[in-house]
This record gives sequence, structure tokens and C-alpha cells, in this order.
Amino acid sequence: MSTNVLNSIWGRLRGAAALIFVFLLAVPAAARQTASTPSAAKRSSTAASAKSKTRKNTAISHRVVHPVRHRVVRRRVVPRRRVAVHRGVPARRRVASHRRVEHRTVASRRRVVQRRYVRPRYIHRVRYYRPRLDPSAGDVTAFDDPMVRRAAIAALGPYYGSVVAVDPNDGRILAIVNQRLAFSSGFEPCSTIKPVIALAALREGLINGNTLVRVAPRYSIDLTEAIAHSNNEFFAEMGRRLGYETVAHYAHLLGLGERAGWDMPAEHPGTFPSAPPPPWRGGIGKMTSFGEGIRITPLQLAAEMSAFANGGSLYYLQYPQSAQQAKDFVPRLKRRIDLAPYNDAIREGMLGAVEFGTARLSYTPDGELVYAKTGTCTDETRGGELGWFVSYASSDLGGNHPKLVLVVLLRRYGPGVSGPHAARVGGRIYRQLYMQNFFSAQSTSASAGSSGEE
Repeated sequence: MSTNVLNSIWGRLRGAAALIFVFLLAVPAAARQTASTPSAAKRSSTAASAKSKTRKNTAISHRVVHPVRHRVVRRRVVPRRRVAVHRGVPARRRVASHRRVEHRTVASRRRVVQRRYVRPRYIHRVRYYRPRLDPSAGDVTAFDDPMVRRAAIAALGPYYGSVVAVDPNDGRILAIVNQRLAFSSGFEPCSTIKPVIALAALREGLINGNTLVRVAPRYSIDLTEAIAHSNNEFFAEMGRRLGYETVAHYAHLLGLGERAGWDMPAEHPGTFPSAPPPPWRGGIGKMTSFGEGIRITPLQLAAEMSAFANGGSLYYLQYPQSAQQAKDFVPRLKRRIDLAPYNDAIREGMLGAVEFGTARLSYTPDGELVYAKTGTCTDETRGGELGWFVSYASSDLGGNHPKLVLVVLLRRYGPGVSGPHAARVGGRIYRQLYMQNFFSAQSTSASAGSSGEE
């Protein structure tokens, strides 16, 4: 064969080999592409699903709450881009407005969109309080003891109330702060009725100073602890044993239901009910533990506590309003009550109230000894919370030399009030008077008066 023929054959073989090689390379690539098509479809489907899930996550599922009834009415999905979010606005703030917007409240592991009626524009929250009332406004103070009056006004501070200060040895009123409240028609006495019930139980022979009365399945207390801690169950049980007639007798004996003052036309007599409360309102037990149905004035409480302080002399309270009345002042005795055999047990409980009981905020470690009773309740007739503190100061442990009777009544205008709050006010008055040597001057004047009489 010639050389040209061989070269031609060789060229064709190389061309065929190249074609075969190209074919062998193309077939696996096509196979791989065909085999990878399901994976790609799967990947594209997964991506689409993730994209859809992300899109779904951009919407917020929530419960639509009725703006008035505050209950769920339906469920819906709100896209995030359509939610008008007001940051810094509490969800609980709901005020009337002409425009309805949506705001977001973030809770644990979920986000809730609540529809509320809110203001179009937000400013800092402004708290509106009842304006503070001046308790001394309108008082006639020409003949008040200036030292006692200043101490009482300063001690009241932010509270709205009345303070009555009386000399227990003759019934003279030294000062009345907030005379309008003191001369009102009366308030529920709360637990300040309990010394009256204690006297009735002692005089009727139901208990003595050491008698234990069961107030719980496994708990019994005596009169001292009952007065000191103002135990309601103890005095409710005393009321059930005494009965209404006996309770009414001792209440009238100590001046409840009648005027306490002499020649004071503005004073009201208060009220004492003609029958005990009905059973559904607690009956006689509620009357003897909370004073249910009774209306008493600060002046009546001052006269009553003066009798406990001086040993049983119930004086008419006198409030001189002119120089001539102050000059011609003479004590006027309303009645004499026999308290001698029973007063020590009551005094022990009232001293315990100051030292470890409900009136401990009135404790004065460097001043006179204070015997007190507190009262806390809600006046069901006139409304509002009441805080009572009725007390007297004495220079000796037996309480036989009383120097001042102090009655504090607080009503709820501003801060919350209670018996301990009133006790704090009373303690401030006693401490201020002690620092100004009020009791020392009173003792000096009393001794000078007794020397002059001799």
C-alpha cells in the first residue's frame, strides 16, 4: 500500500476515535444532569417552602379582642407590614378616642396584636388626685391652746381628718382641728366601741382580767390581749352573751346617742340603733366588734375616754369661745360611773395596744405613758375608709393622773387610712408636746391651782 492510503486510513481512525471520545464524555454528563434533576427540583421545592414559611412568619397570629366586652371574637392573621406599632405604650391603657389603631404586646414565646381604642398622640401619664383639703380651714381658733393646735396640724400632714384635745380632769376642750368634721353627724366607731363592751362584760360578771375566751379552735385569749390586738371574735362573743339590752344600757351610760358638749349648738348627738343589726349583717356580734349601726362623733369619744381616764367622771365638754366664757369656766359633771373595780383591766389592755398592739406607732419612749384604742373600718353609711385613735396620756403607770385626752379621726382623702395611721398621728402630737414641755407646764399649773384652793 502506498503511503498516501495509509495516511488516509489513519486520519479517519483518529476522527472516529475523537468522535467516540466526545460521545463517551457527553453521555455521562447528560446522565448526571438527568439524575440530578430530581435533587434540584427537591432543592427548589425546599427553598420555596422555606420562603413560604418565612413569608408566613412575617405575619402575626393573634386574637382579636372586643374593645368593650374584652373577649375573643375571632382569629385572624395580620401581616407585619400593616401593623401600626406604638412603642412604649402599655397595652392596659385604654381610653376613648375617635381613631382605632393597633399596638403590640410581647409575651413569652409569642407575639400578640391586640386591638384597642387608644389616643392618637401619647404624652407622659398624668395622675389626677383629689386636691388636698386643708383640715384647719374655717376653724375658729381664738381660744384654742396654740401649742396643742400647732402640734395637731403638723402631725396630720397629708391626711384629712380631725383632732380633738380635751383636759380629762374638767372637760375643757383645748383644741379642735377641723371643727366641721368634729361637729358632723357622726361616723361608725369601728373598734373604739370595744372598751364600752369590755366594761359591760366586766361589770356583768361574764369575765375578769384573767378569763380566757376561745376565739379559734385551738386559741384562747384574755381581755388584755383582746384589747391590745383588737380581736373581733372576742368582742363579738361578749356581745352575744350580753345581749342588745345590756349593750345599749352601757353605751348610753357612757354618753353614746346624746350630746357630749355643754352649750354647743353645732354639735350632733350621733345615733344609737333601737335594735341590733339583722343576722345577715352580723347581728349583735357585729355591733360589739365593729360598731355596726352606731354613729359617734369625736366629741363623744373624747368625753367617754375622759371618763375612763379620770376614773368614772363623765363631764360635759365645754369649748369657750369668748374671754368671758374662758374666765367663768366651771367643770360640769354629767354623771358618775363606778369604774374603780374594772378600770385597771381595761387600762392594761389599752397600754398593751400602745406597747405591742395596734397602736404601737403612738409609742413615746421618752414622754408620758399613753393608753389608747384604735379603730379601722369602712363607714357603710357615709362611705370612705375611717381610722380612729382615742387615747389619753398619764404621768404614772396606773393611769391615775391623766393630763390629756386625744382623739384622732382620719378619713380617706389622699393616702389610705387606718387605725395605725391615726395612731401615728397621735404619737407625733404627744412627742411634739413633750418636747415643748407641755405636760410639765400642765403639772405645774395644776399643782399651783390646788395650792390656791387650799
